[in-house]
Amino acid sequence: MKRRERRATAKQGKPDPNVRANNNLAAVHAEVVDKMRAGRFLEAQLRCRQALEATPEDAELLHLMALVYLNAAEFDHAVEWASRAIRKDPKPSYLATLGTALQRSGRLEEASQVLDKAVQLKPDDAALWVSLGGVLEGLKRLSEAALCFQHALKLDPHHLAAAWGSAATLQQLGRLEEALVDCDLCERLQPNDALTATLRSMLLRGLKRFEESLADARRAHSLDPKNPDFCVNVGDALLWLDRVEEGLEWFERALELRPFLLSALESKGRALRRLHRLVEATAVYHQLRAIDPTNARLEFALATHHLWLGNFEAGWREREARWRVPGLPIHFPDGPGALWLGEESIAAKSILIYSDEGLGDAIQFTRYVPLLAAQGARVVLVVQDSLQDLLSTLPGVSLCLPHSSSTLPPVDFRCPATSLPLAFRTMLDTIPPPIRLSAPADRVSAWDERLGPRDRLRVGLVWSGSLTHPNDMNRSIALQSLTPILDVGATFVSLQKDPRPDDQAVLRERPEIIDLTAQLTDFRETAALVSCLDLVITVDTSTAHLAATMGCPTWIMLSRTPDFRWLVDRDDSPWYPAVRLFRQTETREYGSVIERVRAELFVAVGRAGDGAKQS
Repeated sequence: MKRRERRATAKQGKPDPNVRANNNLAAVHAEVVDKMRAGRFLEAQLRCRQALEATPEDAELLHLMALVYLNAAEFDHAVEWASRAIRKDPKPSYLATLGTALQRSGRLEEASQVLDKAVQLKPDDAALWVSLGGVLEGLKRLSEAALCFQHALKLDPHHLAAAWGSAATLQQLGRLEEALVDCDLCERLQPNDALTATLRSMLLRGLKRFEESLADARRAHSLDPKNPDFCVNVGDALLWLDRVEEGLEWFERALELRPFLLSALESKGRALRRLHRLVEATAVYHQLRAIDPTNARLEFALATHHLWLGNFEAGWREREARWRVPGLPIHFPDGPGALWLGEESIAAKSILIYSDEGLGDAIQFTRYVPLLAAQGARVVLVVQDSLQDLLSTLPGVSLCLPHSSSTLPPVDFRCPATSLPLAFRTMLDTIPPPIRLSAPADRVSAWDERLGPRDRLRVGLVWSGSLTHPNDMNRSIALQSLTPILDVGATFVSLQKDPRPDDQAVLRERPEIIDLTAQLTDFRETAALVSCLDLVITVDTSTAHLAATMGCPTWIMLSRTPDFRWLVDRDDSPWYPAVRLFRQTETREYGSVIERVRAELFVAVGRAGDGAKQS
């Protein structure tokens, strides 16, 4: 009906059919929404179909049907009906429904394209930006997702979902301080929310603000005390404070609420392991695997436990699950060559060994290179850039490349360095000896001259590892704590790269520690310096592996629950004949460890003095 005709009809007092249709549509919409809210989705679908019989091409009704299917979790049908609505009228709201349906059906790439079009059509709609952010987060395009959530907050500073999405995405990006700001905004927008308190607890834990983390975990539990997940979070917060027995009680409480909760069992296993209740811990890990046999994270946790106990056969095999665990700091590039785990002959073949984990791992597993060469393989070794010069001269290495290489050569096979023990079926009694690494003679002479007269025992010191290491708070020591050993009559040489501010202050106050670490530009220089030492005392770092591989006597101070390679309840290492292990008896208590080191160092200094007199 033309505008003039509608105006005439209105003057005559006749009802406008368009107004009547709109009123009917509004009534249908209200009726369908009521049925959806009541969970009566079949009735809602039937009512939509009745309305569509009269107007089968009505975009609003087509979209309403899409919403019914979306709320009924019939996502493929929702996609179909939303697409039909969009063909009639590509409204941003229809695109949003299609994007959500695609997202929930797992078609994330398509969802991102649809929602990107929606925000272009309506760029001032905060909800659309939040929807796009959620899809991008699912695609692990986290930086883009964070930008979407933050843009939504600019459009609507009180948008709770935008604040939550931004906080959660920034957490995954490791931008914890920024995430905490958005989490606090969530708290203001929706006070006393247990999920927000839990997220805040986790963020504070990542920032090493452990007491505050525990307070928020307890607050979340008080808001929802019947939720076992919040019990687990309290327990985890207590573990970070070394209140392991208390943490274990919270995991048991969670399991009372939900007997087979994986997160509670996993944390319980960790707690039992830290308490050295090893039989119970093993039982829990096996229970976890029985409950969820395809869970890679649980398989990897059990593998680590097996290796820690010396059960190498199961440990090496199950440790391959690490490639299916998201977020681990490991890397193994695709191709070239077929994956080799010891099954195929490598005689007259080329094999690429890639350092897939840390610097210490790369050094530890160099011992397998000669075994590969002995089988007739041409070995290409790819290692961290700082290790290339040192490891390029290893026996059996045909080519050594840095990680930064833009291309890798064509090879027949490839193997991650930390899978070599599996490939060689390594057991406790078949661990190959380390290769004796050595530094260039001219570099050794230069360092020997810098250190001055060799009139006392030369002792290298390393007291901390990487600040970003997840176990740093347990394995690193403040230099101030080591000062009791400085009076034993030895020459102390710092091997500590990047000392922390407090440690730098101690170094300035203790001139008896020779600190030339600014000249340690790579591991070859460090190896040259270690060659000039009689002993290295260190925490669990790559320098420990370097010194031990070189055959330098190496004393390693270990946390109560150290890395799996140091095993349990022994003061020697089957990996390194040159190593002595000094273990904590209580968590994070290095005082007794340092006292034992000091006592043994007195003995070593005395022996060195006796040897000098006899010579």
